[in-house]
Amino acid sequence: MDQHTLRQSEGAKRSRKRVGRGDASGHGRTAARGMKGQRKRGSVRPGFEGGQISVVRRLPRLRGFTNPTRVEFLAINLGTLEDRFDAGATVDAESLAAQRLIEDVNQPFKILGRGELGKALTVKAPRLSESAKQAITSAGGSFEELAPVDNTPRNRVHRRKAQGN
Repeated sequence: MDQHTLRQSEGAKRSRKRVGRGDASGHGRTAARGMKGQRKRGSVRPGFEGGQISVVRRLPRLRGFTNPTRVEFLAINLGTLEDRFDAGATVDAESLAAQRLIEDVNQPFKILGRGELGKALTVKAPRLSESAKQAITSAGGSFEELAPVDNTPRNRVHRRKAQGN
């Protein structure tokens, strides 16, 4: 295959619709805009429904914003760790997945301070609440807060408008 033999596939290139170029074309006279009215005489903005309340305003569920980079942490309470782990055990993503408290080793989780902890545990978690940290240290255990999963987009270029124009 050489560059001079390359061609676009059939139907890939379409010529633009030329309107108002005579009746024989099929798009002459009214130029495919129909008879009288607002749409014939001028432009109507997208989404305009002739004065009727538009669908965007009729449906409240379409409002708002969904953050595409949101990271949701699974909550794990100290009471659960008390029930599932022996004294001196290491609580990390692998051990939580083995106990089926999280589905995947890479799933972000947070240790919360609800419940009593009466044994010393070594806890390694992406996030821990302040009350969980206090309860772990008061029970004679230790904790290590790992770097949380961060999906924030970086290196964005923000351009300012030229001054004085």
